[in-house]
Amino acid sequence: MIFRSKIDTFYTVFMSMLVIIIGLVSFLPLFLDDAPILAIILLTSMFFITLSFLLWMSFSIKYIFNEDHLFVESGPFKIRIPYENITKVTPTTAVLSGHRILSSRDAIEIYNRTTFWGSIKISPKDKKSFIAELASHCPNLKVEL
Repeated sequence: MIFRSKIDTFYTVFMSMLVIIIGLVSFLPLFLDDAPILAIILLTSMFFITLSFLLWMSFSIKYIFNEDHLFVESGPFKIRIPYENITKVTPTTAVLSGHRILSSRDAIEIYNRTTFWGSIKISPKDKKSFIAELASHCPNLKVEL
């Protein structure tokens, strides 16, 4: 079963501001000085490459239930969390810290023995169905909602 990430207004505004800042940093040097055509091409290319990478990572987030593990995917980043390593699920709003692959402040934190900091924060669109599906794969799961 595949769950997509929820995208809220806060995240959309945050990403828009990030794109504006990256655009300013990329194109401001072109207006301050007479830039050669090579600099224009290089800065424009870097802007579009960075923008494409950010948008790919941000809007392609998927949480996939496989037979023996939860597969979390965001652009080129892929994480496999075996079900037997998942211990607890709690709600969280602290989305700017820790290991996170999400696009909403309405998130859950999955504690496990696989990921770097011992937990990962995600934001599935349908949290109740996601947690129910996770509980069906992890019989010893402790859910704190």
